[in-house]
Amino acid sequence: MFLLATIVGASAAEEHGLPGAAMSLWWGLPFAGLLLSIATGPLLFHHVWEHHYGKIAAVWAALAVVPLAIAFGMSLASEAVLHTLLTEYMSFIILLFALYTISGGILVAGNIHGTPLVNAGLLLVGAMLASVIGTTGASMILIRPMLRANDNRPFNAHVVIFFIFLVSNIGGSLTPLGDPPLFVGFLRGVDFFWTTTNLWRETLFTGGLVLLVFLAIDIVLHRREGSAPKIKDPTPDTKVRIRGLANLPLLAGVIGAILLSAAWKPGVSFSVLGISLELQNLVRDAIILALAFLSLVVSYKSHREANGFTWGPIAEVAKLFAGIFICIVPVIAILRAGHDGALAPLVALVTSPTGQPNDLAYFWLTGGLSSFLDNAPTYLVFFELAGGDAQRLMTEFASTLAAVSAGAVFMGANTYIGNAPNFMVYAIARHRGVKMPGFFGYMAWSGAVLVPIFLIAGFLFFG
Repeated sequence: MFLLATIVGASAAEEHGLPGAAMSLWWGLPFAGLLLSIATGPLLFHHVWEHHYGKIAAVWAALAVVPLAIAFGMSLASEAVLHTLLTEYMSFIILLFALYTISGGILVAGNIHGTPLVNAGLLLVGAMLASVIGTTGASMILIRPMLRANDNRPFNAHVVIFFIFLVSNIGGSLTPLGDPPLFVGFLRGVDFFWTTTNLWRETLFTGGLVLLVFLAIDIVLHRREGSAPKIKDPTPDTKVRIRGLANLPLLAGVIGAILLSAAWKPGVSFSVLGISLELQNLVRDAIILALAFLSLVVSYKSHREANGFTWGPIAEVAKLFAGIFICIVPVIAILRAGHDGALAPLVALVTSPTGQPNDLAYFWLTGGLSSFLDNAPTYLVFFELAGGDAQRLMTEFASTLAAVSAGAVFMGANTYIGNAPNFMVYAIARHRGVKMPGFFGYMAWSGAVLVPIFLIAGFLFFG
C-alpha cells in the first residue's frame, strides 16, 4: 500500500537533485523503522499503537526530513517533501477515502447457508469485485455476509483465511482500483488497463488454483461436520438483499474520473508552493472527493452501522501513508543511483549476468517483502529498481512490470500485515467469534497453500 511513497520519492529525488550515489544506507533507517513499527505495533504493543500511531509516524517522518534539511538545505528538503505530498499522496489518499466511504454505504443484508459451493461462489464474486471497488471495499462489503453464512459451522476459520487470500489480495490485481500498489503505478504513468491485459493470465491461474484448493478443503470439512452435533444457526437463512444501491453509480463515477484523467491532457498546470500540479489530476481528485461526500448524503446511516463502518481505519491509513511517503524520499534517491548507490547489492539480485532484469527474482523479492512490509512501498522500491520509466516498463520490460505487480499484490496475502484489509478482516472475524489462527498459524496456512502455488506461477510466467 505504500507504492505511492516510492513513486513520489523517486520523482522528488530526480527533480530536486538529492545525491543518491553519495548517500549511505543510514538514510533508509526512518523508512525501515516506520515499516517495522507498522508490522509489529498492532501485535507487540497494541494499546500504545492504537492511541499513538500518528505520533509514531510523525516522529519517523521528522527523522527523515530534519537530516535532509541539515545535509542538503531547507529549500531542497521542503521541495522534496511538498512534491511528494501534493503530487502523489493527496491523490492516493483521496481515492482510498472515496472507495472506503462509498463501499461502506452498500449493505448486503440477509443470509444464505454456507455450503462449499456457496462459499466458493461468494469468494469468486468477492475476488472479481476487488478489482472494481478495491480489496478494502470488497472485503468490508462481503466479510460479514460470509461470516453469517458459516456461523453455524464448527469449522469456519479456513473460510476467513481463504477470503483474505482471494478477496483481500489476489482479486485486486486487475485494475489500479484493486490494490494501492497498482494505483501508485497508475500515478507513475502505467496505463489504467495495462494490468488488466497483462496480468489476467497470472490472476486467473493463481486465483483459480487457490479457489480449487479451498473447495477441496471445504468439502472435506463440510462432510466431517455432517456427523458432528448440530449447532443452532444464530442467523437463519433469509432472502439476500443489497441495500444502498445509490452508491453503485458513485463507484462508476470514480472509475470514470480516473479514466478521464488518463485520456484528457489539456496541458494546463498550476503552481502551488512551487510545485506544478496538472489540471486533469486536480479535476479527477475533486470529482472523486465530491462523489465520496455525496455518498454520505445519499446513504442510510443504518446501512453503515450494520456494516460496522467507522472512520478509524481510513484515518490510520492516512496518517501512516503520510509518514511513509516522506520517509521513502531518501531511499528512492539511493535506488536511482543504481549500481553506484548503497543499494547496489539489491540491484544485482534482480539483474542477470547479461544486464537484463531477472523477472523471477523481481516476483519473489517484491512478493517476499510485500508479505511483511505491506505491498505498496515494496512495489515502489522495485518499480524504481526496474528503471522507473513507465513507458519502457509497459513495453520493452512488460514482463518485469508484471512480475513486480503480481508479486506485490499476490504475496500481500502471506501474512496478516501484508495488506491493510488482511488485519481488518481478521479482527472482524475474531469479534464475531471465529477461532482464527494467530500470526504464525496463519503463515502456516499461507505457506502450505499459497507458497507452492506461487512457486508454480513464478516459474510458469516469469521463469
